[in-house]
Amino acid sequence: MRKLVMPFLSIALSFVPSAPRADPRPPVPALAWSPCGEAFPGSECASATVPLDYDHPRGPTTWIALARIPAFDPKNKVGTVFVNPGGPGGSGVGMVLNGFGESLAYLLGGRFDIVGFDPRGVQRSDPIRCFDTMDDRAAYFATAPIFPYRRDQERPFFDLTRSLSGVCFGRGQPITSHMSTADVVRDLDLLRQAVGDERLTFLGFSYGSYIGNTYANMFPRKVRALVIDGVLDPRLWSSGWQVASDRIATATEFEEFLRLCDEAGPDCALGAPGGAGERFEALAHALRKQPLVFPDGFAYSYDYLVADATGAMYSPEWWGGPDGYAAFFALLADAVLGAPSALERAAAVRGAIRARLDAASPERLVYNNGAEAYYGNQCADTEYPSSLSAFTVIGAWAREGSFFGPYWWWSNAGCASWPVSPDRYTGPWNARTSAPVLVVGNLFDGVTDYAGAVASSKLLRNSRLLTYAGWGHTAFGRSECVTGHVLAYLSDGTLPPEGTVCPANPNPFLPAPMMLRAAAREPMVGLPPAWTKR
Repeated sequence: MRKLVMPFLSIALSFVPSAPRADPRPPVPALAWSPCGEAFPGSECASATVPLDYDHPRGPTTWIALARIPAFDPKNKVGTVFVNPGGPGGSGVGMVLNGFGESLAYLLGGRFDIVGFDPRGVQRSDPIRCFDTMDDRAAYFATAPIFPYRRDQERPFFDLTRSLSGVCFGRGQPITSHMSTADVVRDLDLLRQAVGDERLTFLGFSYGSYIGNTYANMFPRKVRALVIDGVLDPRLWSSGWQVASDRIATATEFEEFLRLCDEAGPDCALGAPGGAGERFEALAHALRKQPLVFPDGFAYSYDYLVADATGAMYSPEWWGGPDGYAAFFALLADAVLGAPSALERAAAVRGAIRARLDAASPERLVYNNGAEAYYGNQCADTEYPSSLSAFTVIGAWAREGSFFGPYWWWSNAGCASWPVSPDRYTGPWNARTSAPVLVVGNLFDGVTDYAGAVASSKLLRNSRLLTYAGWGHTAFGRSECVTGHVLAYLSDGTLPPEGTVCPANPNPFLPAPMMLRAAAREPMVGLPPAWTKR
């Protein structure tokens, strides 16, 4: 250390009061709730100001959009349940306004506010946008398949998708560089404080399970009740190896789809003397060679078949019936064989399925940024290979797992040149939380496999695993048994007995309804845009 030349100066300086240190903690947002609008009676909306960069907590800010259903019984109010539908890129605001918030509020006896938030960069929360209009975005991807299923498609697909980062960052939006899940979780902890809760109550689905898992490990002493349903293995997701699950998970549920179809006999439209699997395989083989051209001129190719089969795995409730997935695949199989009017009828059934997907998100935004929000978040969290050769090698490995594997893997090509966030969280994942985490997994979840739930339950040291023995993506609202256990835990911390397995609903192809909708409204965790992930 350098000596001072004039010792009297050091003495004088010792009497100078030191400047006050800046508070390193970000300010807690003040929430001004107001009606969300005539279309959403009983709901309230607000916006929270949070740091753009938590390394500079008193610096530039961004905003988080929220919607809530206030507690119906304020005198006995317990606190706030925060909910998230997944994605990345799913809207918690839309989830609450879509009716799930009101349903959950009633099921919890009106003793909780139900709050959904759009994570930073998503929809209403300082949304990342890479294009001026959705038409511009569609035009950008117009020449690309949903995923490359022929070798000659790989280079053009990779180059186009990889270039998306330059398009997005070229618009100069600050939020583009600050969208990691760790930052989402830091926002969530500020929101917890903003509503006045000492500890967090959270219900997260699909990618929302990764938000919950990250919160549990970053803020383990701030957990009141945390439920994750449809659970990602955080080690795979954060390391870029989710493909190890994806290459087999969807196929495992799809095998059940085919088995249950055969079991249902004439009640399943895809059934055939050689089995539903043989009929579907013949359809897939034919579409790999040549697409079917619908009456409106749309060329339905192999990649669309794989995407639609993946979408079917989200909701077994849509497998059967005259406008279900089995009927659609059966009509396509008939059309390949030249059956009159089969293509026209197939187009009508596919239109009905897409209408149901649209109905799951009734609020129409001028610009739905779910696709960009997926990349902005996932690429910030995970370092992917940067070369085509690496993507091709892993793509081949994914294809060895099942024909679904490449669909999932190649969707990550947009991350090949997207910078990883220095603020991301990559573990450890084994925290002991202040209250147990309830981990919910389906034996046959083709989107987030059961192994992810088992892994998380083993990593989180005082968690409890609740198993649903059925099909589909997530279990709350789908299984009456699961729904009851989740509600009891959110209400007062009551956990299901260790080893609890809730029975599967009846065969989805049989006439008896699979869902007992009196239990709860199913959460809005539908399939995102075809070229994104969850």
